[in-house]
Amino acid sequence: MPVITKITQQKRDKERYNIFLDEVYEFSVHESNLVKFGLTKGMQLDNWDKENLVYEEEIQRAFNRALHFLGFRMRSEYEVKQKLLQAEFGEAVIREAIVKLKRLGFLDDQAFSEALLHTQKNTSGKGPNAIKQEMKEKGIDPSIQDAVLEEYDPQEQLATATKLAEKAARKHSSIAPAQLKQRIQNALLRKGYSFDIIKEALNAVEFEPDEDEWAAITETTGEKAWRRVSIKYKGYDRKRRVKQAMYQKGIPFDRIDAFIEKKELEEDAE
Repeated sequence: MPVITKITQQKRDKERYNIFLDEVYEFSVHESNLVKFGLTKGMQLDNWDKENLVYEEEIQRAFNRALHFLGFRMRSEYEVKQKLLQAEFGEAVIREAIVKLKRLGFLDDQAFSEALLHTQKNTSGKGPNAIKQEMKEKGIDPSIQDAVLEEYDPQEQLATATKLAEKAARKHSSIAPAQLKQRIQNALLRKGYSFDIIKEALNAVEFEPDEDEWAAITETTGEKAWRRVSIKYKGYDRKRRVKQAMYQKGIPFDRIDAFIEKKELEEDAE
């Protein structure tokens, strides 16, 4: 039966030790396994012992790989498992490594989900539906998803959605109210807010432009439509298509008619 004749500490990794059997280097082990298996000079090792050591070393390697992965930011259990699978660790080894990570507090899907909620709602302004989808993609258990998202109070959702709507309304004040509302609604839906929250948020925002703003919106929208349509059409066809294009942009009919009448008068005067 092989005998351990020498144990030396590695120079580059002080936590690993080289094991020599019958004066020949055989393998290296982590310090924790050196202690766990009570490896000492003069100890005999049979094949069973070696197999157990190799298995424990794989677990330790997977554990260390996961720790490195977790060093960049918090991860879900699913993310860590996928990373270890990509590194070609076996299912049994990964399972044992994850158990150890959880026991030592390095993996906690509840804490991870709470941190994700806090980050996404405060830095990205995301609503619960988008955050829930992200949790799902990261393999979080549905019961944890629901429990964590209960912390996202509807009033807080409304306040954030309203703030986003107000910001968009100020930024795109040159767009007609109907079109602007639709654009903001679509944006808030993508952010993960419910229709009820979006409706309340939009109701809280003032969209109606004053007369000068309406004039500018009508002029900008109309000129763009007039130039585009005039390339191919004249007369009644042009008038109809310009009216349709402006209406689709949310311009009221009375303002459309006034704009077209002005353009036709300008052409007659030329």
